[in-house]
Amino acid sequence: MLLADNIQSNLLPDKSNEGRRLHYYDKGETIPLVPEGVWQVYRGIAQLSQFNERGEETLLGWAIASTFFGLWLTQVEDYQAKALTESYLKWYTVAELESSTTISSLMLNHIIRRLRQTEALVAIAGLKRVEDRLIQLLTLLKTEMGEPSEGGGTRLIARLTHQNLANSIGTTRVTITRLLGEFQRQRLINIDNERHIIINS
Repeated sequence: MLLADNIQSNLLPDKSNEGRRLHYYDKGETIPLVPEGVWQVYRGIAQLSQFNERGEETLLGWAIASTFFGLWLTQVEDYQAKALTESYLKWYTVAELESSTTISSLMLNHIIRRLRQTEALVAIAGLKRVEDRLIQLLTLLKTEMGEPSEGGGTRLIARLTHQNLANSIGTTRVTITRLLGEFQRQRLINIDNERHIIINS
């Protein structure tokens, strides 16, 4: 498999594709990217970002289960990927992608989903009020990474920090903390014991 040496191989069997290895990345770990192929998320969520020369992060979106991402699929400079949760990934070489119509078709479907996600993020960035941006971001997150909560509402499966949310909509951590407190008082959201956001609306 044509893969840079720095891509680790903490392996798990993949029943859906016999013989293909899964690569494990812990929450918060940077996922190495090389141009000779792409990753596909088997389990978990990867956050995709761009960092400028000042070290400021621009959120590009999230790769959830079955989604493909990598340098081969982007022209963005300083493109980075980080495991937002514990993540297991599959690696495909460019040759595999070009020779398999099944994989190519699957990849196209998920690229379309990522395009819609990116357009939603661009639309959110265009909103003037920070409160509106946060509400729309939570709505998008509910769709992208929500699961039913036992007590009602939708629980975000990734535990997002206030800084994660601030970076996503171009504001400060302090502002996010204040707004989330207001949303809790309005019962729009709850925070569970594991610090995951539950969206009630």
